[in-house]
Amino acid sequence: MLLFSVLLSYAQTPFPNLEPVFVDEVLPRIDIIIPADSLAILFAPGNEDSDYHWHARFIFDNGTIRDTVDDIGFRFRGNTSRNAAKKSYKVSFNTYSPGRRFYGLEKMNLNGENNDPSVIRAKLSWDLLRRLGIPAPRANHIDLYINGEYFGLYIHVEHIDDRFVNKRFGNDNGNLYKCLWPADLTYLGDDPEAYKGMQSGRRTYELQTNKQEDDYADLALFIGVLNNTPIEDLPCELEKVFNVDAYLRVMVYDLFAANWDGPIFNKNNFYLYHNLESGQFEYIPFDLDNTFGIDWFIGNLASRDIYDWAHPTEARPIYDRILAIAEYRDRFSYYFKKFLDEQIQPTELQANIDRLKNMISSSAEQDSLRPMDYGFTYQDFLDSYDQALGQQHVRYGLKPYISERKSSALQQLQVNNISPIIESATDRFPNPEGRIQITAKVRDDNNSLAVQVCYRLDNQATIICEDLFDNGQNGDEVAGDGRYNGSISAPSGVQLINYTITATDPANLKSVFPRCEELVIALNRSEDIPLYINEFMASNDSTIADETGEYDDWIEIYNGGTEAIWLGDKYLSDDPMNPSKWAFPDTSIQQGEFMLLWADEDQEQGPLHTNFRLAKGGEFVGLFDSETTNFALIDGIEYAVQAADTAFGRLPNGTGDFQAMPPTPGASNERFVNIAASIGASFELVAFPNPFSEKLSIRWKNPQKYKLELVIVDLLGRKLYQQTFSPHTNAISWQPQTQNSALYFIFLYKNKRLLGMKKVMYRHK
Repeated sequence: MLLFSVLLSYAQTPFPNLEPVFVDEVLPRIDIIIPADSLAILFAPGNEDSDYHWHARFIFDNGTIRDTVDDIGFRFRGNTSRNAAKKSYKVSFNTYSPGRRFYGLEKMNLNGENNDPSVIRAKLSWDLLRRLGIPAPRANHIDLYINGEYFGLYIHVEHIDDRFVNKRFGNDNGNLYKCLWPADLTYLGDDPEAYKGMQSGRRTYELQTNKQEDDYADLALFIGVLNNTPIEDLPCELEKVFNVDAYLRVMVYDLFAANWDGPIFNKNNFYLYHNLESGQFEYIPFDLDNTFGIDWFIGNLASRDIYDWAHPTEARPIYDRILAIAEYRDRFSYYFKKFLDEQIQPTELQANIDRLKNMISSSAEQDSLRPMDYGFTYQDFLDSYDQALGQQHVRYGLKPYISERKSSALQQLQVNNISPIIESATDRFPNPEGRIQITAKVRDDNNSLAVQVCYRLDNQATIICEDLFDNGQNGDEVAGDGRYNGSISAPSGVQLINYTITATDPANLKSVFPRCEELVIALNRSEDIPLYINEFMASNDSTIADETGEYDDWIEIYNGGTEAIWLGDKYLSDDPMNPSKWAFPDTSIQQGEFMLLWADEDQEQGPLHTNFRLAKGGEFVGLFDSETTNFALIDGIEYAVQAADTAFGRLPNGTGDFQAMPPTPGASNERFVNIAASIGASFELVAFPNPFSEKLSIRWKNPQKYKLELVIVDLLGRKLYQQTFSPHTNAISWQPQTQNSALYFIFLYKNKRLLGMKKVMYRHK
């Protein structure tokens, strides 16, 4: 029996690691080398609004790694900052080399932060949002040099684009809107064209993806639901189209940090992404320098009422309508109190602020452009952490603002017992006993919860409920982590299962997820088709390039039968609700053949390039039969987060379980297994620590005192180390010369005969 979930999960918010370009323990240096005449034109009066990308060389150096990228695009970025003396810049790695990425990034935003004398408020904001579980950009400080001249201290903020949303939500084919003033989310009618209005030469709601279709129907629907649904029906309807729970946590940040330049007060600066996996819009914060007491016209930000914070004379439905619902208001208060208690701890938070201040102080002092916009001296930089400045808009010192705001908010908070919060629900393929694994993520202000899955078979009226557990048993991996697990029966012959999750606290407050509908598991059969998804890689940074030289995601299909199979009526998809998403070309796969497909969303590059990408953060990928079988699932997998350049494949081919393995694109997965099986047992090979991030210690036993040869290879079989040792040597230290995490194989030989093998994982810090 094969099955797939119509809805795999709701509101995923995975958080990518701080890759080398975002590490904030050191202050990296970025050099831009650009022809002098190009630089002169870039800075010529009247060219501030140009978006032309000037050809340049990019050099990144953080003391540990130093990389150079030629022929990048370089231009100004921002709105009002384009007219500032200290400009902000965009670096584009893919403008002149499509598909190229630098540590996974296609672009960099380098923000001058001329509005903030401390040059830290935006960085502090991004860090706090991450702690709140919000899919916000990563950020760190950098020193910028142009043609060898120091241009100042900047904050590098992750660019929000299709790759950004793919990392956070596991898909990137939905509409991504950049929302700038006057984006108040008020209702303009049912016609999607009404939301394409222009302001200052750009759309208020500017579509960043799917520009050719230019379809605003999803945005019009969301805004219509938000504004026009009766309050008593709003939770039911709004949660179908908007991730309300995540936005309540954004609201906590906005009102604590006094982000008046966002949608709640100034109707400005945010993104909306239509997550097609959940069907909901996701809110993404943007441009957070006007925070923590930077105030141009409101006043008393540290004491402003958190329940009466919006613009006093204009509609702000994303704040007013949501807080008009008692359940949401109580949950907002719960999140606010939890945030203040757990994250706004004076000792820890101020220590981190002081650490960043000490790291950037020398750069702030040398930054000659920094004083040119608002006259901020180096002494102002130092003072701004502890006191207000004479300039009108710096009305609070950073630390006093945080202290005063926490005290004020604690006095204002109206905290009540909340209903359990069911964040997500997922279902997995049958376990060996033929039952379907169910997982729900639930949180509450009380740890004693009763959580159940309630389901119906083939649309029957009878509802069956079974308990889910967070006790480290019953399929639950870690007790007390808020993930409740259990299973339901999938009897033979059943085609459809509808289910919901319920959670009840000791006060008998009950929640149901989804609130007003059911999740669906469709069970389809496709017998006697020996086609398999045999291997895939969802984060191909350097393993194998396609015919155009691009390192794209890939999927390997395997014919495990005894005859050729025609693929012209079969499909591949990353969306179980759309099984016919990508049709195979008119071709056949021979018996025993391994076919490599490029999941790169770029069909123009060839017939084996799909119209979707794989999500590094985890998703579903399935192989489906023809329309005549109602697109029955032939083979499929729902996978979790994938490491860079690590394959996930079946061992043995076709019939085995999926596991992390050395990449073998277009070839048998069993070649490394066969090598391992031939190893002799008389010589012991040890490598530690494993995984390792710095030096690897390698030791071996040589009881018969032979000369031995040690060889280290990467996943493509390239020799990285080879050395023959005397009988008395039995240990070395080794460190790879790479900035990427990778898998390596260590082989120990005697006269070309393999004596030992060890697989090790290198995780670059």
